[in-house]
Amino acid sequence: MEEQAAYFVKSVEKAFDVLLAFSPEHPQLTVSQIAARTDMTRASARRFLMTLADLGYLRADGPTFELTARSLDIGRSYLTGLTLPGVAEPHLKALASTLNETTALCILDGPDVVYVACVPSPRLLRISITVGTRFPAWATSMGRVLLGGLPEPDLEKYLQTVQIHRYTNRSLSDVEQLRAEVKAAQDKGWSMVAEELEEGLRGVAVPVRRGSEIVAAANVSLQTHRASSTEVEKTVLPQLKQTAGKIALDYSGPASRH
Repeated sequence: MEEQAAYFVKSVEKAFDVLLAFSPEHPQLTVSQIAARTDMTRASARRFLMTLADLGYLRADGPTFELTARSLDIGRSYLTGLTLPGVAEPHLKALASTLNETTALCILDGPDVVYVACVPSPRLLRISITVGTRFPAWATSMGRVLLGGLPEPDLEKYLQTVQIHRYTNRSLSDVEQLRAEVKAAQDKGWSMVAEELEEGLRGVAVPVRRGSEIVAAANVSLQTHRASSTEVEKTVLPQLKQTAGKIALDYSGPASRH
């Protein structure tokens, strides 16, 4: 195990462990659940929870705690300073209006893709997607595009540590299949994933480049009954590529087209 630096403040790490223990699947947690998720004693977990509640980041509701809106302050400065989502949003809105489907922009953060911009379709999908939503990179079209942009050593490190589990019977089952899909995304310049994360959902993604670097992935999500993979490739993909090119051009100038 890597030795921590002398300056490392363990209590700060634990405070973030507590905040990150909450998720869309588990928005409310008890002291015992927090203790189990963060490897703390109940007494320690309770002290952290009460302190974070006093600071306004958590709210107590009987025996459970939940995040408050103030917890958004932690990431707001980052998202405000990140100009790419602001540049992308009008282009994503235009594409969503044309296709009448959900459009989004994602970046790679560790093993996950994170949505930094999203324009939802008026049609309801079973997956609720908002800014900040995370999904495992291996299971998404955006993730495969972004993984394809990693330097080879970083991609190999990812492939050696990724944990794949099947969300549906169409999900990838092993790392070699993932390696092949990432290579295909590199070769084609796009990726399509159907019903691997959620049944009835298809996603197609293309890279957004700054020079030769892939800085994000632009995506369209739609229900599988709306269009076959062949139809998506013929009709949606060209418009998505055009949108990604416009985002890249606005973000970094004409050199991003090459």
